[in-house]
Amino acid sequence: MNIALIIAGGSGARMNQDIPKQFLTVNEKPVIIYTLEQFQKHPQIDKIAIVCIKGWESVLHAYAKQFNITKLTSVVTGGENGQDSIRNGLFELERNCDKNDLVLIHDAIRPMVSAEIISDCIRVANENGNAITVIPCAEAMLQTKDGASSTESFPRDDLKRTQTPQAFRLGEICQVHRDALEKGIVNSVASCTLYIEMGRKVYFSKGSEKNIKLTTVDDIDIFKALLSTKRSDWLR
Repeated sequence: MNIALIIAGGSGARMNQDIPKQFLTVNEKPVIIYTLEQFQKHPQIDKIAIVCIKGWESVLHAYAKQFNITKLTSVVTGGENGQDSIRNGLFELERNCDKNDLVLIHDAIRPMVSAEIISDCIRVANENGNAITVIPCAEAMLQTKDGASSTESFPRDDLKRTQTPQAFRLGEICQVHRDALEKGIVNSVASCTLYIEMGRKVYFSKGSEKNIKLTTVDDIDIFKALLSTKRSDWLR
């Protein structure tokens, strides 16, 4: 079974809005619904679970019903940080799902995830045990100690920019989270970094520049533009 675990536990402080960014409405539809619809319509996704910011669970259920997200099976309250929220969702799935089920952990605020990205993530995870959606690093990368200047660069060919979804076998990633707690690792920035911190190897699946994360108001503008853009027929 392939399960999408959508992480919507953040408050979106950097967006500086009155409501969490995953519930902002764009073209009369909440951001999180754009995300859920991508997994709802994907033929390889069997069920959807959501980790939701506390106090917004009933709103989420109402939106899911309104927009016919029929694969939704559970909503779990988020934690104090991302790692905590993901763990809450995984441990809830562990109570009702098989340890060999594949779980695709995805940011609710990446609404442009495509069917191709989801499919490749599942493929790579089935072949290797896990899959991290990545894109190449196209920019020059500078290392800084003070945040204001640099005397060192980092080879961009050696870097990948990570996105979501990130897929793992349910039993294995639950064990990784338990091992991390025992070692005092409580605020890893992503599932892929947690895996690496725990000495595990991760494998890459194909992402896209369009698979943006809505972090600032500028990102909302980009998202609106992407929604209205159709690729020219002559482009390959």
